[in-house]
Order: sequence, then structure tokens, then C-alpha cells
Amino acid sequence: MTSTTIALATNWWSLVLRGLVAILLGIITLALPGITLGALVILFGAYSLIDGIFNMVGAFRASRAHERWGALVFEGIFGIIAGILTFAWPAITALALVFIVAAWAIVTGIFEIAAAVKLRKYIKGEWLLILGGIASVVFGVLLSLSPLAGALVLAIWLGVYALIFGGMLVGLGLRLRTWSQGFDTSSAAVGLR
Repeated sequence: MTSTTIALATNWWSLVLRGLVAILLGIITLALPGITLGALVILFGAYSLIDGIFNMVGAFRASRAHERWGALVFEGIFGIIAGILTFAWPAITALALVFIVAAWAIVTGIFEIAAAVKLRKYIKGEWLLILGGIASVVFGVLLSLSPLAGALVLAIWLGVYALIFGGMLVGLGLRLRTWSQGFDTSSAAVGLR
């Protein structure tokens, strides 16, 4: 068992928070399918910025624990930049937004799959993170293939994706919580919290 696994298990709550934010985004987006492009830009920008900040916090904690943190920093920076760009140009065209969302989803998905592959040696339920990563990549590819689909279709796709991805993160976070309760992380994870 690595200290990376212990760090992830002791910080299970960050996955649950990210998942809950994604679920909230999905519910809002599906409840208001006629949402304007401007509102969609704000919703995506807020989610991407929050997700990026959570990744940067995770990277900081991992660096303090002398763990690998590069992927978290890259994913966090990418999310923060995507969020800032969407706020800097709120009148962004639908086509540009589609490609920003698609690129973000693909990059995020790849990193989620990579993290799950590392986790599979240590815990059961890593498939939830793999499914979340696959959902991200598929979502990004679908957006790239049909960039002129329009804001309504993008809103529906984003809502469905956010619900699936959020559910996967919440499920994995709760599994990690259960797993960490059966493992004495207090002595093995000094300084990781």
C-alpha cells in the first residue's frame, strides 16, 4: 500500500465535494434546458474553476506528503484557466465554448482514468473513477464531433455528463471513506490531512 492511496483515502471528502458540485451543475442544467449560452458559460466557468481549485488543494496536500502531485497541478491549472477564460469572455461563441468544454472534459477524463489504474491495486470500486473518466472522454469527443449542435444540446449533454461523473466521484469518495475507516490511517498518514 502506498502513501498516495492513504492520502486519497484520508481526503475522500474532496472527491465527494467535487461529485456533489458536478451533480448540482447537472441538475441545474437539466432543469433549465432552455438556458442561454451566457448562463451556460457562467455555469461551466464556475464548475471548472472550483474543480481546478480542488485539484490544486489536492496537489498542495500531496506535495506536503512527498507524493506525486504533478498531474493534479496540471489538471488544476487547466481547470482554472478554462474557468477564467470563460469569465473573461462571457460573450464567447457557441463553437468556442464547445471546444473549451470538450478539451477540458478529455484532459480531465484521461487524468481520472490514470488515477483509477493506480488505485486498482489497493481498493475495490476504482471502476467508478474509470467510468467517470471514460464518461469525460466520451463527452469531450462527442462535443468535438458535433460542435454546431447548439447551446440546448450542449446544456443537455453537459447536464447528463455532470450527473454521471458526479455520481461516480461521490460513489468512489464514499467507498474510500469506508475503506479508510477499516485501515488505521492515523499512524500511517501523519501530516497528510
